[in-house]
Amino acid sequence: VQLQASGGGLVQAGGSLRLSCTASGRTFSADYAVGWFRQAPGKEREFVAGIRVSGATMYNTDSVKGRFTISRDNAKNTVYLQMRSLKPEDTGVYYCAAGLADTMMYTSDYSYWGQGTQVTVSS
Repeated sequence: VQLQASGGGLVQAGGSLRLSCTASGRTFSADYAVGWFRQAPGKEREFVAGIRVSGATMYNTDSVKGRFTISRDNAKNTVYLQMRSLKPEDTGVYYCAAGLADTMMYTSDYSYWGQGTQVTVSS
């Protein structure tokens, strides 16, 4: 599975961005969950949100619940992360990942990773 993340950019605090993760080689409609992670400079990669084939979702509640929405379009082999009310602390490289995720929360849950897309939120 090859994953292509896109949609990042520079936005002011309070703004919105929509990230996309498109798969090739194996469709998302199989049995893979898809997750979004982010990594700020000098920090570990952290879980942001995940979605299963069934559509069940999970969020990093402390950081993004209520502001971010993950969704998937299996026909387009694409998973989206809609980000609203962005804050400077949301800045980082956002990665999408796919795999037979058990919990969806850990990097070890995923076998395939995209290259990342930079999100920068200015204050």
